[in-house]
Amino acid sequence: MLALAMILPSTGALARPKTRSSGSAIAADIVVDMNSGRILHEQASTAPRAPASLTKMMTLYVLFSYMRAGAVSPDSELVVTPYAASQAPTKLNLKPGATIRAADAVNALVTLSANDAAVTIAENLAGTEQNFARVMTRKAQELGMMSTLFRNASGLPNDEQVTTARDMAVLAQHLIRDFPEYYGCFQTRYFAYHGRRYRNHNRLLFGYKGTDGIKTGYTRAAGFNLTASVRRDDKHLVAVVLGGRTGGQRDAAMRALLDQSFPKAVAGRPRPVETAPLVARLETPAPPAPPPPVAKKRVFALASAGSAEPASFSDDSDVQVSAKPAAAPAAEMPADPMPTGPTTSSTASGPYHVQVGAFTSQAEAESRLGEVRGRASSVLDGHQPIAVVFQKDDTQWYRARFAGFSQDGAKNTCAQLKRMSFECVVMRAN
Repeated sequence: MLALAMILPSTGALARPKTRSSGSAIAADIVVDMNSGRILHEQASTAPRAPASLTKMMTLYVLFSYMRAGAVSPDSELVVTPYAASQAPTKLNLKPGATIRAADAVNALVTLSANDAAVTIAENLAGTEQNFARVMTRKAQELGMMSTLFRNASGLPNDEQVTTARDMAVLAQHLIRDFPEYYGCFQTRYFAYHGRRYRNHNRLLFGYKGTDGIKTGYTRAAGFNLTASVRRDDKHLVAVVLGGRTGGQRDAAMRALLDQSFPKAVAGRPRPVETAPLVARLETPAPPAPPPPVAKKRVFALASAGSAEPASFSDDSDVQVSAKPAAAPAAEMPADPMPTGPTTSSTASGPYHVQVGAFTSQAEAESRLGEVRGRASSVLDGHQPIAVVFQKDDTQWYRARFAGFSQDGAKNTCAQLKRMSFECVVMRAN
């Protein structure tokens, strides 16, 4: 994954504007000009709040990082566990033992805000949801979201899961800038899956000019939340509203904030990431961010934006119900860090490795190795998990590998892993 850092604006640029009520009982909000990086409006933007399904923005950020690294493709089949299938609605009603394409899981999160799909992503990438939440929190810290803590991948109620309006604005900006090839999925208005059609909970996509995403959320503790990205006449705003009393009142407050902020926004192309600041905490200066990635061809095709209403549609995501999920599997984080470098196991030897992914942090490589080892222990018995370091341009990468194979043994193991929906490649030790 890309370990990105924020550039802080000058003191003048980040001087807080006078707080002005949006005229509605919203707990916290913020509006940011993407072209200049200036905060155009904020109210209680650093107050701790429950994120609800805005959590899934980070779930998708982590998934997009795995896809960028080649560890997952849109067609990768993700296995559904009993724990994932047992999540409270809103969900796709996935069945234990079934699989779902990564692309379908993405669209399920974006439109329906499906909690079972979110947990399926988490377990397939990190072995357990607890492991994945640790990855989410580490990534949040790398992005400058220092007031955010994740405990799950869905946003379902957890007293320890907190964020702020400002942190959610940081995350939205990173999704837009860091993953231009995937961000288009947030425009999906309708999603069809197994004969049912689901309408995106983000109503701004259906009537507020220039809206291109990104996410709604609701729980009783959080209230009604919304992060929005809107472009008009070479102006681009990102706004966050937290703690609305109803979905309609939250949407009205968002429209009012955007309407009052557009006249103050800067027109024109955004400055490069090196000089255009993203919103971040004032207390922690950060080094310059790397140049923005080159835009790639969009992977997720947008769903049809037809006018028919879906068969299944709820007002917002994360509706709490009394059903309890199955017991979560125990976390399987390794007790000690994985070795780095081309070491071999004491019980298996050979000059070939089976590589299961490449990542920009050792923690992510270790997480992938733990996941694969946990689900394919009989296939990998006796083979040492290692993280092989290599440098590409200005980025240090970690190749997640299992060592000690003969060439034929590595090919056979990789074939078995692929049948289990793990991407892999055979490499000679180097």
